[in-house]
Parts: sequence; structure tokens; C-alpha cells
Amino acid sequence: MRQTWRWFGPDDNVSTDAMAQAGVQGVVSALHHLPPGAIWPAKAIALRQAQISRLTDGRPSHLKWEVVESLPVSEDIKRQTGEWRAHIDAYKVSMTNLAQAGLSVICYNFMPVLDWTRTDLNWPLANGATAMRFDLIDFAAFDLCILGRPAARDDFTKEVQSKARARFKGMTDQRKDQLTRNIVSGLPGAAENFTLDDVRAQLEHYEGIDAARLRQNFVDFLTAIVPHAETLGMRLCCHPDDPPFALLGLPRIMSTMADYDAIMAAVDSPANGITLCSGSLGVRADNDIAGMMDRFGPRVHFLHMRNTCRQDETLPTSFYEAEHLGGDTDMVAFVAAVLRQEALRKKAGRADHSIPFRPDHGQNILDDLTRSSQPGYPAIGRLKGLAELRGIIHALEHRDRALPI
Repeated sequence: MRQTWRWFGPDDNVSTDAMAQAGVQGVVSALHHLPPGAIWPAKAIALRQAQISRLTDGRPSHLKWEVVESLPVSEDIKRQTGEWRAHIDAYKVSMTNLAQAGLSVICYNFMPVLDWTRTDLNWPLANGATAMRFDLIDFAAFDLCILGRPAARDDFTKEVQSKARARFKGMTDQRKDQLTRNIVSGLPGAAENFTLDDVRAQLEHYEGIDAARLRQNFVDFLTAIVPHAETLGMRLCCHPDDPPFALLGLPRIMSTMADYDAIMAAVDSPANGITLCSGSLGVRADNDIAGMMDRFGPRVHFLHMRNTCRQDETLPTSFYEAEHLGGDTDMVAFVAAVLRQEALRKKAGRADHSIPFRPDHGQNILDDLTRSSQPGYPAIGRLKGLAELRGIIHALEHRDRALPI
């Protein structure tokens, strides 16, 4: 298992120095300043590689950009509207430029409008740490009372609606503004400037697009780009929905084992693969993470290893980002499944037998609490998670050694 770390570029307050000191083997990054649908120029890719290769004082970091996360899919492509054909052509050019720079793994998602959704970015825990959280009642209060989406009443039970309206009634104006900002943070590049009218407009563009239509649009996208990925020797890996259930009336099509079965079968190529995220998929009690690794192992090209604690087993549900070994996913079983797959790949002579993973998300602990960071990406909280995962890997790789008497 190859240890990687997500880096958001020079503006990330977790520096290349911190990554080097964490002892990671590779870096996960993207050109976040370029909008979906734009071509990633070769010069911009080379600049990001150069930034990763140096510590803040100019010395070599001995780190390389190894996984792209993400090369975003535009809303036009997802809806098949506007400039979607031109955006697919631009996607192919970006893939070519990345491949020529030596990058071969591209993580992306096909979530409409929202890349991820949380109601709290710094939810206080009993031990003084903070974590990201999705609270169903708070989200319903936003949908029903702040956004005012007419069809929202059809998406929540009467009990949830009643609790949401009572919750909203007790909210201060500050909390209403904060809740709105937290949810809008999941809009790509829009956390600072999207208004509620902008969100409403985005949702209107998806009227008439159900799960079946969105899935077909996804298959069309893959049919267009996967042959190009094969030619380039690239591996594409789709990240699951986060959270893995419908929100704001938008369809979700990558939330379950059946969803991945359908997409893998529709475009049956090793280049069409999976980013197996234990945190996103683990929110659903019906997703067996280790079982999914065993089933889809040959097509898993990237791993997000994190844990979540769900409030109950019904859907949708509230949940929060747990410690890496403290949530509902059996991380030991998951790591064991990854190691089984790696052994099979090595036996088969696959060059990609070592699967890259990163400690996804992390709780804010210690000095994280006084530093501003990208939501979910504190330095110390992620390092703690990485250390725990390293311990599991080390123990499982050495489990056949006899213990001294």
C-alpha cells in the first residue's frame, strides 16, 4: 500500500515540509484554480510538479505528484447540455498532458452540483477535538426553511420536517448564515461567492434528470474517454457520492455496490476503475467495505481511508467524521482485503500492485484547533490517522511471524 497525502497547492497551510516530515511516499493534488471544462496546460502541470518537489527553503522534498484528485467533470457533461462535447474534448487534452508529465491515476466524481455536503465543519467532540458532521435535521432546516425548495417536503418524513422547523425556529441569524456557508462549501470553487439564488439556479438545471438519465450520461462520458485512457496507459477511478444518498432532489448514482457493478459492467475496461472511499460508502450500513474491496479489487486504483459514525441505520442519516479506527467501518478488515488484492496483483505481475491510499479527512486536534485549514484536512489529525493505518498495515504484513516466548 503506497502512502500518499492530499495537497491543495501553495495556498495550502499544510506545507511540503509537513508532507515530507510525515514520511509519505507520494502526493495527491490538482489544479484547483482551473474551472471544470478547462484544459490543464502542460506548463501548469509542470509548475505543480515543481512546487511539490521542493521544500519551503528550496531544498528537494523527494516527493512527486502521483495521483490527480481531481480532474473535475463539468456540470454540462453531467447534464449533457451547453458545451458538454467541447468539455469532453478538453478533458481528453488534459489527460494527454497529465500522461506526458508521468501521471497515470485520475480520481474524479460524478456528483451533480454538490461535491460533498456537511452541515458542520468544526463540530465539537467530547474530548475537545472537532470534526466535520452531517446533521440530517440541520440539513432539512436548510432545505425547507432557508433554501425554500418547494419539493423538499416530499424528501423528508413528517417527523424530520417537524424537528427541522423547530430547529430552524431556534437558530440565531449567525447559525443560519454559518449553516448556509457550510453547505455551499460543497459547491466546487463556490464557497466564497455562491448565493442561494445561484444554488436554486443550479438545481433548476437538473429538473427532469433522474438517476437513470444521469447514469446514462455517465456511461456516455466514460465511453468517450476510457479508450483514450487505455491509449495513454491511464487509470480512471470514480469517487463515490458523499454522502451516499439523495440530497436537494438530485439523483445519486455511485452510492452502493450495485451502482459500481452497473458502471463497471457498462464500460468494461481496466482503465475504468474505482476510488474506494471507506468514509463515504461507510455511511450506508448496507455497504460492506471489505467485501467491496474483494469484489472490485482488480478495478480499485485509489483508496480513501477514513471512518464515519452514523446516527442510525436508516437513510438518510446523520453522521460525523470519526477517528480512523473509531467509526463504523472495520478498518482492519478493509486493510486486510487491500493486502489480499495486492498479493494477487503481484503474483499476476501487475505493475500497479501497490495501491495508493491516503488518510482521508481527519479530526482537528492539538495545534490543528488554532490553525485554519481546508475543511477535513488538518495536518495533525491526518497524521494521526496515517500512523494508525501504518500500524495496521505493519501488523498484518507481519502476522505470520511467531511471537517471542
